[in-house]
Amino acid sequence: MELLVIGHDDVAALRESLRNDRAVLEQNFLKHNNAARLLAAHTRLIDRYLRRVWRQLAMPRRITLAAVGGYGRCKLYPRSDIDLLILLDAEPDDALQQQLHQLIRVLWDIGLEVGHSVRTVGQCIKESADITVQTNLLEARLVCGNKELFNELCASVQQHLDLRAFYLAKLQEQQRRHARYAEADYNLEPNLKESPGGLRDLQTVTWIARAAGLGTHWSELARIGLLTTAEARQIARHSALLATLRARLHYLAKRHEDRLLFDFQTLLAEQLGINASANRRSSEHLMQRYYRTKLAVRQFNTLMLQNLHDYLFHEAPAQRTLNERFRIVGTLLEIRDEQLFEHTPEAIFELFLLMEQHSELTDLSAKTLRALWRAQHRVDASFRRNPLNRACFMEILRQPHGVLHALRRMNQYGILGRYLPAFGRIVGQMQHDLFHVYTVDEHILMVVRNLRRFAAPEHAQEIPLCSKLMGEFARPEVLYVAGLFHDIAKGRGGDHSQLGKKDARAFCVQHQLSGTDTNLIVWLVEHHLILSATAQKQDLSDPEVIAGFAGKIKNDRYLVALYLLTVADVRGTSPQIWNAWKAKLMEDLFLLARRYLSDGKVADQLGEIRRATADALNHYALQPDSYQLLWAQLDDSYFLDHAPQEIAWHTRLLAFKVNAAAPIVKARISRAGEGLQVMVYCPDQRALFARICNFFARMNYTIVEAKIHTTQHGYALDSFQIMEAARGGTAYRDIMTYIEFELAQQIAQAKPIVLATPGRVSRQLKHFPISTEVEIKPDNKGMYVLSLVAGDRPGLLARFALILDAHDIRLHRAKINTLGSRAEDVFWVSGKRLADADETRCFLDELLEKI
Repeated sequence: MELLVIGHDDVAALRESLRNDRAVLEQNFLKHNNAARLLAAHTRLIDRYLRRVWRQLAMPRRITLAAVGGYGRCKLYPRSDIDLLILLDAEPDDALQQQLHQLIRVLWDIGLEVGHSVRTVGQCIKESADITVQTNLLEARLVCGNKELFNELCASVQQHLDLRAFYLAKLQEQQRRHARYAEADYNLEPNLKESPGGLRDLQTVTWIARAAGLGTHWSELARIGLLTTAEARQIARHSALLATLRARLHYLAKRHEDRLLFDFQTLLAEQLGINASANRRSSEHLMQRYYRTKLAVRQFNTLMLQNLHDYLFHEAPAQRTLNERFRIVGTLLEIRDEQLFEHTPEAIFELFLLMEQHSELTDLSAKTLRALWRAQHRVDASFRRNPLNRACFMEILRQPHGVLHALRRMNQYGILGRYLPAFGRIVGQMQHDLFHVYTVDEHILMVVRNLRRFAAPEHAQEIPLCSKLMGEFARPEVLYVAGLFHDIAKGRGGDHSQLGKKDARAFCVQHQLSGTDTNLIVWLVEHHLILSATAQKQDLSDPEVIAGFAGKIKNDRYLVALYLLTVADVRGTSPQIWNAWKAKLMEDLFLLARRYLSDGKVADQLGEIRRATADALNHYALQPDSYQLLWAQLDDSYFLDHAPQEIAWHTRLLAFKVNAAAPIVKARISRAGEGLQVMVYCPDQRALFARICNFFARMNYTIVEAKIHTTQHGYALDSFQIMEAARGGTAYRDIMTYIEFELAQQIAQAKPIVLATPGRVSRQLKHFPISTEVEIKPDNKGMYVLSLVAGDRPGLLARFALILDAHDIRLHRAKINTLGSRAEDVFWVSGKRLADADETRCFLDELLEKI
């Protein structure tokens, strides 16, 4: 058989025609914003070009061209692949193989991004053991060719379909996908198709419904009673928003892109006419709309999968009556009257309480889910005023088990936001502050989760002190309420702590909490940031800092509550924010403040530190006379700045090398439990701190704390806590050896500093930039405290240190606090030029310009 060929000019004409036709579709979509019309029109357009090429190549009449995937569903997105099945009546001979190769080549040449498979009916059925292939075959659509062969395929697919096995396989597939896309990164830049609450969750429902012969449209499922007409309209609106966002994203990205990347969030908001408000970016408003749609889709998906399960499996599990309103069906809680929540709204909270109290319950039945979804409107002002409901809500928070699951379910089904309107306003609200990776409502629930974990014995090893304190804390519901309200006023403008405490007080009064508990909750909401700020930004070796912090704490219960809430809060911002060093700082401050509250004064730290260090050195058979020369070179500030075990380490290394000419660099695994501690000892030199910072930047290590000390005889004795920026699985022994040798060499050679390449700015920082802020003020010890806020990037500290050096400013200590892509650093510095206002202004201007 002679192979027909489409000429180069014809291919070029088809390619240009296709490009023009697609451009018209894009213009019409951007003008009318109708995604459903776009997808259907795009499908028809591709059908037309495929049939044209099929005819021009005179493809054999005995074979079939079918559309599968999104193309098969007639929902072809602008930049999605065009999935094709070429169905054969028998194994292809060489001539047919050549024709098929030419077909695919021409389709690509004219601009069609096709993905294809070539199979016989028998091969299709064999491959359908894979659930993805089986799903594709179920939604296959004839484009052109042998209709009888296509019908044979459809009949065979149906004949080999096990509905129950298909349902279970799709459910398992969804669970795996949810686990894969539940990571924090997908909260900031969610995948519109694959993330939980995305388009794939809706498709899972329609795939199962199609397989069962129930229909493929929400209106069809409503007609057979699987959902109401109102529910069908509601989910169609949510589906339309997701489809609109995905189509616009394809056009903006000019590629197949399903992630709502930072690069496109603001542009999408502008296209949809979403404007910035006084307190929030347009992208944050857009993302809140998306997150609320995502929440609704997850509700709908759960509801429909339950309904479809009941329809397909017709099981009659054992039933047991709980009370006059509820029964247990298998392991599910079910209402006995479908109108229960309509005539007895207080049963809504009773439902969540029963779920906590009966560990054998795993979920709600489909009937209960539907009734709960439809009864959301009953959680109104009258419901909120009802003393029974207020008492029941507090009882939910006081249960020994299931508090977090209850709150998550209440949020998932829209109940929590209706009961606490202030909470409802922050549902789905994203914070583009470069370190929160959860919406405000999810962050709040993560804080409650962390508080609950402190009380769980199986998690006691995570933060032992928190677990011990939580086990001793009376009425822990006080902490849960504080957790619910600590960020509830985010996005309103003004100080969210001050605004939130008003909401918290109103809640406590309405729910009849005691005056003692009310005062503690309100105080916690107002002051929930002070422990973290003090630990990470102030000098904990300064007795006045400890006294000042402790002076804000009413008593030990307040301190314990603040510590527990703070740790839970910081751990709930992002998996990348919390580390062992932050844990140590906060624990140190807690213990120092607790001792101050107990003794009523700051202990004689200097004497205690010297005695504790001497005791530690005694274990190494080092007597005082062996290190007297070294200690004579160290002033009181050195001892107050370092822990006894750290001083003992330095002393063991340096006692017999006080006047060493060559630099001494030693590293060990940090006592914080993560990262390394590095000591540098050498004759002081110009730009030493910049050189060390640059060295660590080139290694991709982050400095989390630096203590800079100059001895009486002019030696630098510097100590650094460093952590691997990427948190890889590096063998610390190898790294320690490298640091000790290479850093000592670089210090000894004192070559001109070549700054580490700044590297690429993170996309998040690029689209949500941080304005550099610098503030300097004198402290009460003859030094100055310099605060720096800037976008974090490699080499930031080294550039900063070089500017200090250029202005003859001496660095004594640094606390480095990195929050995602945001650096919030504090430095203790001194220098004659800082006493001159003009010199200081010049210095600060250079920092603002170059950092």
